[in-house]
Amino acid sequence: MDGILIINKPPGMTSASVVARVKRLVKAKKVGHTGTLDPFATGVLVLCLGRATRLARFFLHGDKTYDATLTLGIDTDTQDATGTVIGEREVPDLTEEDLRAAFGRFTGEIEQAPPIYSALKHNGVPLYKLARRGVPVQKPPRTITVHWNRILEIDLPRVRFLTRCSGGTYVRTLCTDVGQALGCGGHLSALCRTENSGFSLEESLGLDELRDLVVAGRLEDVLVPMTDALPRMPGFVAGRPLAKKIREGRAITWKELAPDLSVPQAPEAEHVKVLDDAGNLLAVLDPMADGVGLSYCCVFDGS
Repeated sequence: MDGILIINKPPGMTSASVVARVKRLVKAKKVGHTGTLDPFATGVLVLCLGRATRLARFFLHGDKTYDATLTLGIDTDTQDATGTVIGEREVPDLTEEDLRAAFGRFTGEIEQAPPIYSALKHNGVPLYKLARRGVPVQKPPRTITVHWNRILEIDLPRVRFLTRCSGGTYVRTLCTDVGQALGCGGHLSALCRTENSGFSLEESLGLDELRDLVVAGRLEDVLVPMTDALPRMPGFVAGRPLAKKIREGRAITWKELAPDLSVPQAPEAEHVKVLDDAGNLLAVLDPMADGVGLSYCCVFDGS
């Protein structure tokens, strides 16, 4: 029961509720998600089962793609459709060029202030709980990357768009910022995550589909093995002597891991994965700044 499940989260459920339901369905001891979706949102929720929960952190900061709808002219306290309206303004007769220019202001590496209604914590308390108590806390802006915004449909006051962004990006804050840039305000009124760290909506499962597969004894048909869970991470194969050394946590070098490379091809990667000679995921290592050694991130028994 070690691997990755790609779930299509339904609206109206928290990510924690989805985790709890999957845990009951598959009778797994450990299940964890790799980045929440707000209850009203839908789409790709990557879940890690068993030992694969140790891989969750490699998905948290991965790039994600969202299909979102911005409703202009209405501001809410939560920056989305679940909140209380705190302001309304007339929406001007905007052209597609106006909208493209506004979205263009929020692409690339930018600073984004997290919303006061979010799961981020202040002194151990989630911000949304503090906000509901009437003591909102504004966290300082964080650097995020919006790779691109692509307008799909314009039906004012609604604008549907695709966005590709780094982990930690709040699409509802992006909608609020674009609305402010246009001078009329706005909020996020619909959101679907269509891709997360290489896993797409097309390969995701509904909870009812997962239940039927479990009943039919076919869970393994849809469980992504740990070996295939990190498709974009550079990989290397360790022979038995080196695999033994890695399992024991002893220091290793690039020369041992990739003896055929005069200059390592992956030191610029944040992490690299190592497979044993049977093709099982053995470890995830971090290239060291000296370009010679590798430090340990996590090690598996290879079975």
